[in-house]
This record gives sequence, C-alpha cells and structure tokens, in this order.
Amino acid sequence: MRVFIAFEGSCEPFDVLPDQTIGTMKQMVKDYFHVQLSDDKQVRHFLVLSYAGATLQDTWTLIDVGVTPGSAIRCLIKKEDKPVVRVLHGVTGETMSIMSTVFLLSSSVAKIKSLVSLKCDLPVGAFRLSTPSGVQLYDCNQLHDYAIEVGATLRLDTWDGWAEFLRGCLMGHKTTVQGHLSKERPVMRFQLRVALYVAASLGHLDLADWVLERGVRSEEPVGVHPYRQWCHQTAHPDATKCPVHVASERGQLLILKLFISSSVLTLSCRNSHGQDPLQIAIRHGHKECVLHLVTKLCSVMSLPGLSLPMRLYLQIKRWVGLGHRRVTTRRGKGQWGPLRARVGDMVLVDGFTHPKMSSKPKRRVVRARRDVRPKASQYLTPNSCFTPASHLHPMTAFKGSRLQLPKLPLMSAGQANVKRMGVKRMHGEKVLEVAEDKVLDEVLDESSSQWKSRVPLPPVSRDTNPRPLFISASPNSSQILTNSLESFSRHCGRTPRENAIYCLAMASAFTERPWLQQLDVARTLARRSVQNMSYKTDPLL
Repeated sequence: MRVFIAFEGSCEPFDVLPDQTIGTMKQMVKDYFHVQLSDDKQVRHFLVLSYAGATLQDTWTLIDVGVTPGSAIRCLIKKEDKPVVRVLHGVTGETMSIMSTVFLLSSSVAKIKSLVSLKCDLPVGAFRLSTPSGVQLYDCNQLHDYAIEVGATLRLDTWDGWAEFLRGCLMGHKTTVQGHLSKERPVMRFQLRVALYVAASLGHLDLADWVLERGVRSEEPVGVHPYRQWCHQTAHPDATKCPVHVASERGQLLILKLFISSSVLTLSCRNSHGQDPLQIAIRHGHKECVLHLVTKLCSVMSLPGLSLPMRLYLQIKRWVGLGHRRVTTRRGKGQWGPLRARVGDMVLVDGFTHPKMSSKPKRRVVRARRDVRPKASQYLTPNSCFTPASHLHPMTAFKGSRLQLPKLPLMSAGQANVKRMGVKRMHGEKVLEVAEDKVLDEVLDESSSQWKSRVPLPPVSRDTNPRPLFISASPNSSQILTNSLESFSRHCGRTPRENAIYCLAMASAFTERPWLQQLDVARTLARRSVQNMSYKTDPLL
C-alpha cells in the first residue's frame, strides 16, 4: 500500500504494509529525511504523524485508523518543554509538573512552595516538601543544597490525620470537612482557615458560606499551624495571604461577592506585597471581578443622617475594629480572640523534633495508637522516613468512635470513589467501630480526566438483572460474561465502559472525518485493545 508523507514542503511516496505500526513508519520517515531529534534535560523534540486532523499513536496500525491507499499523512517535529521538578501529591495521589527554567533549582525552597501552592490549591502552611529519599526541604535553604536535579520528583505531605479533611475541602464537601475537624481549638481554627482558603481558590460556595458562619473572616490570614506559632517570624511570606486574595487571584466572582457581603473590610485587605483585591484582580486580568470591585469601592455608604464614601467608611471601620480587638484581648472575653501558646502545648522545632507531616490518614493513626495492625489498604504507600506510631501526636487521635456518613455520589474525573464504610456492633459493648473495607478505584491521572470529559455519555445503568448472551444461552452465560468483563478490567486497567469512552475520545480527534467513520475507528480501536489483551494473557495466541 502506497501512502504519501508531507514533510517541510515536500511530499514523498512510501510503500508500507496495512498492518504496519505508526512507530515503524516514524523510523522510516526519520531515516529517509535524515531528521535529527534532540532530547536533553529541558527540551525534547519528537516526530509526529497526523492524519485527518488527529495525531497518530505509535501502537496504532494503518488499518486501525482507516488509512486507505493514496492517503496523505503529515509529518511534523514538535517541541516539548520538560518540567523542572515533579511533585507527588500525598493527599490526592496526583503528580504535578512544575514548569520553569533550570534556574529554579538555584532559588529558595520558599519559591517552589509558592508554585506548588498555586498548583495544588493548598496554603503553604498545610503541607511540606521532601526529597525522594525523605529529607524535608526547609524554606530558608536553596534547592541545590539538597542535590535536586532536573526532572526529580518531590513529595508533598500534609499534617497527620489531615488527609480526609483536605480531600473534603478539595471536593467541597461540607459534611466531610465538619466530621474531620480537630478536637483542639487552636488546630480547629487553623483548619477552618485552610478550608476557607481552599474554598476561595476552587469556588466552593457552600463550603465558604459554612466556614464564614463559624466565625472565620475572609480578610484574616491563614497563618501557620499552632505548633509553629513561636517561630512565625521565619514563616513563609505566603502565610499572610488571605482567602479574599486567593479569590481575586483565581477570578472567583461569586466567592468575592460572598466575602464582601459578609464584611466590607475585604475591599481594603492587603497582602504581603501591599496589594488589595482590586489590584490583584487587575494584575491577573479578571475583568468581571475588577468591575465588581470598582463598583463597590466607588459606592457611597448611607448611614442615619450621614453618607460617606466607601473608602472613608473602610478606614473608619478598620480603626474601630482595631480598637475593639484590643479591648477584647485585654479583657479575655472574646469568643475568637487571639490564641496564645500555653504550658504543655506542642511546639515543633525544625530539625530537632520528629515531623508531624507524613499524610497519614486519621483512621491509621488511631489504630496505631491502639496497637492494632491496620487492615484497610491505605490511599498511598508511605515513605520509609515517616514518623513511627510511637511518635504520633495526640492531635491525630479522637476520643471514641464516630459513625461515618455513607459514601458520596460519583464525582468528576480525577477524584477517587471510596466504598461505603461498613458499621458493625461489638458484642457486649456500646461502641460502634467503623472499618474501611477496600478502596475501589485509584485516583485517575490528568490524561484520563481529559479523554473522559470529551465524550459525554449517559450515567451508568443500575439495572443488575442478568441477561443471556442469546436466546439459546446456557444458564451460566451471565456468569461467563461477568468473568470476562472482570478479566478485561483487571488486565487493561479500565472498565469496558471506560475503554469505550477512551476509544471514542481517540476517534473524535479525527475532526476531518464524518461521525460514522469516527465511530468505525472507535470500534476498531476497541477490538484491537481486546486482541492485545488476549496476547498478553495468552502468548500462544
């Protein structure tokens, strides 16, 4: 079969076999045109074959995508920038890529923590970074002090017992956040500030409204963990960032309206660089947020017998609020006054005390304290440098047991689905023990979330009635079908439904073809995936 390859203004014929793979064709094109590809630590050049508007993958064959004799295939050389470092998220299991120049390795750890905070939507006080060998990175040091090379994978860990709490914040589940708050009042207040920060960054309106009702202010900095309040002078500069600054930075208009309606002081709240929400919104180009903030700042506040411009009213209100807080602090009658360290409170000293940030789930910490071996499979495999159970702090434990809510409805791609927790009653006791059985699905990576979102399909059918394969099928035909589907899911890593979505997403990239031809391509790709799976399971085939 003869096809034509168009490369840099020339079109040359190639005689290929119908079942020849795209990877073999790329090697032929590379040898014919004498293409030199570079692959260094920062940039990678690679060859791409395009047909009917879609990029052909190396494992495909010509008959898979319906290439006919005489077809023209475009050949391009593309450039890909490699990430300087990668960060493994200890809460969600995702791997984030930090794109920058190689000079980032010569900067401080505080700078890369700011970049990671923008990627993961968490404040800098809620996580720590460590090297692949488990060495913690401190803000005052440089990255090259830890011998970190280009392409290295760092690990992001949060406070012990915070994994479920942060997952609830990222998904915007108010009940999950409420059920995993700490029993210690200072730690709980810090958790609520973290929850409001995440809600402002991701636009979770219900969660933000609930946290505001708890007394947290949007113009209040997130700050540092109470265990580090004695060394707050050396804290990260972004620790002074407020939720209203994050909402302006991300362009969350509804969250901004909620914050302004709860307190007009958010209009004049400034970050560590002296910028208010209006300046931050202008800097990031959020037009709707800028218009709303300008409208509020240019308005007039009407009082009984007096009208004041908004800027003057904000100055007076800030002055009155400052005096009120001073009086409240002296008298000690304020419900949410400043919380100081007391005798007996935990204090962490960098480099001396055992780290309390290893992303250990709360259930595992509690079982370790009870000297019970954990039975449930954990979300992530802990590093060898994690804190042993004998050094865990009481902040990760809770008194008694608490019933867990049923499992949450199916979320979007990139979020894990957890099986409903089983509740059993202990004989002769009144305490209910909640045990997690098994984690059903792994966290989907970024690529899977992309191809799932491209093909909208109806929800999964809940009909569990067995149906025979055909009229004269045997009574155990449904069992045969079930075993086949389970075997496919186990070896492929995707369910049959997810594999169908994946094939349809790949076929939809052929934009120059009619829809029916795209459907034929999807069928061929699905059939080929089953054949490849059979070859892997039985090499004699």
